[in-house]
Amino acid sequence: MNGGSPVMSLVDALRSPHTPVRRFLDRELSAGAKPLRASYRAQHRADHVLLLPPGVGTEAGTVGTAIELTAGISGTGPRLHTVGGELAARLTETVRRLDLDNRDLPLDRAQDEEEDLARLLIAAAWYQVLARTEIGFAFTPLAEAALADPAAFTLPRLLALPHPDLVADVTAQLHHAAHGPLEALRARTRPGNCTGGPTFAGARISADADLVVDGLLLDFKSARRPLAEMTQRTAWQLTGYLLLDATDRYRIDTVGLYLTRSAVLATWPVDDYLALLGACRRDFTELRQVFAELLDGSQRRQPDARFYAPRKDAARIRKLLQRLAPAAEPGCCPVCTQPLPDSTRGTRTFCTPWCRGRAQTLRRRGLLPTGPVPLLPAPRKQRLDLPADVEIVDLTVLPG
Repeated sequence: MNGGSPVMSLVDALRSPHTPVRRFLDRELSAGAKPLRASYRAQHRADHVLLLPPGVGTEAGTVGTAIELTAGISGTGPRLHTVGGELAARLTETVRRLDLDNRDLPLDRAQDEEEDLARLLIAAAWYQVLARTEIGFAFTPLAEAALADPAAFTLPRLLALPHPDLVADVTAQLHHAAHGPLEALRARTRPGNCTGGPTFAGARISADADLVVDGLLLDFKSARRPLAEMTQRTAWQLTGYLLLDATDRYRIDTVGLYLTRSAVLATWPVDDYLALLGACRRDFTELRQVFAELLDGSQRRQPDARFYAPRKDAARIRKLLQRLAPAAEPGCCPVCTQPLPDSTRGTRTFCTPWCRGRAQTLRRRGLLPTGPVPLLPAPRKQRLDLPADVEIVDLTVLPG
């Protein structure tokens, strides 16, 4: 990372199909997200889905962040920063006072205690919006209150901001969790088995998952349409967490999603999860090693989602991706690289009808050697003034 430039996040690295991380995962996960999505929907059996109350409105994302219980506190400006520090201290004191880690106590608490905790979490979620994007933060009630009268902005003023429906929505989802599959997970684990907001030391990209508990990598989703939540980006993000734990620090053996509005816990053993995504070109250990090599080679400069990179970096990244491409040996399927089964009807090209159909998509995206070179969208009429040694490039693998 040159000149102290910020480390690219996993979320940003998955935002565009032209970044090295997306190109790598799109190629390695040869089955795409469709088989995993079908497995997820088969597991999603819900009697009741919590709907958004009218007062939540555009703050649905805030509720989701609050539910994750991993909100970070940060701020800019002296008053905003001071109140943020007070909020962090109050949140820590409240969690300890409620003894939420105590497995001998139920997850439910008194109504006033739950509402107080919900307000703290919602406020912390607004601070996390600030940490992620200042543009989005400008439209939060926190920003509006702090800018309207900075001198009068205090912690009590902050905690009075959440709409009652926001508070009710958070507490309803907490109640849902207290009487569902998370209750059994909580009962069979101890606080020492849990790591909230796990990070991955030594990674050349920033990422923080929601929770690792006793080998289960768990992501929380507060989606209003839970059945549609297993998107490709979600699947790729969970895979990114798996691969970033290159030293196996967290001993992850299971991957899961918890849907807070439907109280459904969908899980897969790691081997099954990767098999559903078509990650059969390499074993898990090798896949982690190659992913680390990709990050080490591609993050010397920041080839971000806008595709700006010096010419020398673009050529280097093309060569890097080309070198890391898995090769199908003779007699193996070009999609999944597995040995072709014997056939009495002549030579087979693909091992299954699924791989035959998937090959068309991979070729179109330039992810098979016989495919075209994918092109970036046509540049807009108004171009940014870039340095002389910078061009807009397509960070992809050239066909062999």
